[in-house]
Amino acid sequence: MKNQKIAFFTAVIVFSFCIRTFGQEHTAPASFPYSNRFTLGGGVSQILLGGFNVQAEYTTKRFVFDYSHGFNLHFKGNAASLVAQRQQLQEKLTHTLGFGVGYRITPRFDIRFEPKIHFYEVNYNGDAAGPQPLKSYHTVTLGAGAYYRYYPFEHQKNVLAGILIMPSVRYWPNVSSSLDDNSFTYFNKITDKLETYKAAPQGFPATKGLLANITIAYTFGMNK
Repeated sequence: MKNQKIAFFTAVIVFSFCIRTFGQEHTAPASFPYSNRFTLGGGVSQILLGGFNVQAEYTTKRFVFDYSHGFNLHFKGNAASLVAQRQQLQEKLTHTLGFGVGYRITPRFDIRFEPKIHFYEVNYNGDAAGPQPLKSYHTVTLGAGAYYRYYPFEHQKNVLAGILIMPSVRYWPNVSSSLDDNSFTYFNKITDKLETYKAAPQGFPATKGLLANITIAYTFGMNK
């Protein structure tokens, strides 16, 4: 329930920022600030899941190029995939990485194409977990994301000007996995029967790829 509340409030914040984008920037000037700048940061949701990530991006006048790499994200209880929940399993993303190429619709708002690869380890919940994962595999996603850039101190003439809060909404559906037929069958020692586990989707459970996040970052050169 705690993870569901975190996911809900994160999504509400992100969607509020995106709605604000269209309300404030549909009459944006022709010039594009924040161009030719390098940004480095990390996501809030990764910290809430017990891991972390590093996200680096470079913006030109109209394009965004980024790379992100997440580590050791733990999906337990309601945060795990629906299949894992039913089978009393936990999922760990040891690595999740990829790049993005985006188009800046306004100075603050952009849409990105994002191919990613995700490396999973699956194990039992709690004390039933063994020293080695029950299964290791990877998935590949091809999706898109919408990002909004908010600089709370952009009018400052000092280093604070580069502080960035960047909410995002993404849809990353699975396109392939290393599992045969995207699943494997095994004997579950907790349910005491044969179970078939299916490759986990990204994002909120039951959405098959929808996720939201808030990146806290710093854009270099903003105070020049």
